Parts: sequence; structure tokens; C-alpha cells
Amino acid sequence: MACTSCSTGKDGQPKGCKNNGTCGTDSCNKLSVFDWLSNMSLPGGVEPFNIVEVRFKNGRKHFYRNTENLSLSIGDVVATEASSGHDVGQVSLTGELVRVQMKKKKVAQDSEEVLKIYRKASQRDIDIWQEGREREEKIKQRSRQIAIRLNLSMKISDIEFQGDGSKATFYYTAEDRVDFRQLIKEFAREFNTRIEMKQIGLRQEAARLGGIGSCGRELCCSTWLTDFRSVSTSAARYQQLSLNPQKLAGQCGKLKCCLNYELDTYLEALKSFPKTDVKLKTKKGTAVCQKIDIFKGALWYAYEGEWMNWHQLSPEQANKIVALNKKGEAATSLEEYETEVILSEEKTKGFNNSGGEDSLTRFDKPKQQQSKKRNKKRKKRKPNPTKSKNA
Repeated sequence: MACTSCSTGKDGQPKGCKNNGTCGTDSCNKLSVFDWLSNMSLPGGVEPFNIVEVRFKNGRKHFYRNTENLSLSIGDVVATEASSGHDVGQVSLTGELVRVQMKKKKVAQDSEEVLKIYRKASQRDIDIWQEGREREEKIKQRSRQIAIRLNLSMKISDIEFQGDGSKATFYYTAEDRVDFRQLIKEFAREFNTRIEMKQIGLRQEAARLGGIGSCGRELCCSTWLTDFRSVSTSAARYQQLSLNPQKLAGQCGKLKCCLNYELDTYLEALKSFPKTDVKLKTKKGTAVCQKIDIFKGALWYAYEGEWMNWHQLSPEQANKIVALNKKGEAATSLEEYETEVILSEEKTKGFNNSGGEDSLTRFDKPKQQQSKKRNKKRKKRKPNPTKSKNA
């Protein structure tokens, strides 16, 4: 996601808009929403929706009522109502799509959470807002030093100034409850502003700070993911993944959110498979499941005592044996069902697709045959020294 000013230049280097999160088109920001209703006009006699979505630092968004009937568009900087004073943010969405977003986030139009917009931000408002943004990094470093000096087991991850500079919100993470009464006193004395401490989870911290995941893309939680569902280790088990915490954990230290993306598909596919803890009783012996492959649709069983010999079965064949066992009957052997699987695989070998295309490796020749032909040609070219001497 990028606007036209962020595109790559002629020399192959990205130009960058250098707006540092205040892009006018709101297309390079976190959790940006594409307004697909922007080019559609309202029917006659229908008034435009008077609530807009305003974005603040690191993707924090709230809904505000446009009581003054201001002409607002995406990217406008506005002064909004706050608990004390006013805040400064950027309009991220207008029109009927805001109604859809409010319904998605379950925010009522007459809710007390929906505050109002005072005015479009003046140059003085923007200067104070930018001055507060520039102070945040230095104050964050200083606040961490004070927390370490007070021996508090907490991590201050981010700081956000209110638009008028009258209040600073400190976002922190901690495993246990923290008594930060003395910390607030020192912060107020050091930074000369009102202090608000807000504890967030490790996933929310990663969403605010952003980063690059192991897949090479930006973190989902900082770009498009809005809800943080719980992820359990059973999601990895259902997908046949190794329970390695170093590979399954994200930058937040928790299990990766992407483990839930394909979980429903795997659960749907596993419905046709028998449970792996169910043993198959045959006249030859009892067989135990060793491995399953969801993509191939196959299971491998081994007799008790013959753990090295695996027998491949399809889910249908395994279910037949399970059904026989429930009736109190035992199957003849796994080999009988395994031959049926092998015969079905041989039938599919001569399959040709509708396009009639050959294999992609049809031009590849075995290296051994090529080397043998070359050696034969070299032997024919070389003269025989015995024949020359006899002549």
C-alpha cells in the first residue's frame, strides 16, 4: 500500500513521501481502509453521514460526530474533543463506509463514545501537535531510565502526546501488577505534563511498533488485523506442524496469529479421517496409526511389533476397518486394503490434462545417458594406435 509520491524513482530507489505517518491520501498508514464508495453519489434527498473516522498515532482510530457540518475529506487534520482540552488527528474515512465500520466494531451512533469535531486544525494546532511528536522519542528513552532506576518490572513501549500537548499517555507491558505511583510523580516532575499510564498486551505492543515477520512481510497486526483471537498449540497440531516454539512464536513472543488462518480448512478436511488414536484390529494383528498426510489423503499404519513396516491406506479404507471393528469383526489384513490403494494410484498414472500438455521435464535427459553418448563419440574420433603400428 503506497501513494503515488512513495513510488520507486527512475534510479530504482524508493522516493518516499517523508510525511512520517501523515500522508494526505492515508494509503501508506497502518490499518488504512480503501473507500470503495468514494466515487458514488448519494441519491436525491439523502443527507451525508455526519460521523467520520479519525486516525491518531499508530493506527488508533475513533469515530467523531461532525456537528459543525464541516467539509471534510480523507487526510484533513482536525481538532477533536478529548477528556480535557482537545486532540489532533487525521481524517481516515468519511461517508457511508463509516456507517459500515461502526456496525463492524459494534459502536452505536448515539453512543457516548462518539465525541464531536471542534474544527479543522489551524497552523498553531499543527505546530503544537508536531512539537509533541518530536518529543516522544527522547521522553521514551528518559522514562525507561527512570523505570529501571526504580526497579519496576515493566517495559515502556510507546508514548503518545495529546494534540494540545497537555497530556502524555505511556503504553507499557508487564507480567505482574506494577505499583507506579512514585513513577508517575517523577514523570510529572520531569516532563511537566499530565501523565496517563495504560497497560497493553504483547500483541498490542507488536501492533503499535510494527516490524517484519518471518514470512518477509509486514506484521499482520500492524497492517490489517484488527482483532486478536487466542491461538493455541492445538492449531499447530491439527496442521501437522512441529511444536517448535522458536518457529511458532512471532515477534511478540506469543503464537503467530497466522496459525488460525487455515485452521478451519484443516479441521474440515480432518472430518473424513479416522482419529489417530483409534487402533485397527485385523486377523494379522493390531495396527497403530503412525502418520497422516492431509494433502495426499493418506494414512500410514504399522502392526504392533512390526514398527518398521508401514502400510498406506486411504481414509475411506481406514473407516471401513473401523466400522468393522465397531461391529465386533476384524479385518483380514492391512495388505488387502493396501493393494486397492496401489491399484487406484496406477490408474491415475496415465492421466492427461484437458490441454494435452506434456510434462515440463520432457526435454530433460538423464545425465548418465548423455555422458555415455559423449564417451562413445570420443572413442570413435580417437585413432587406434595398434592399427597404425601394424600398417
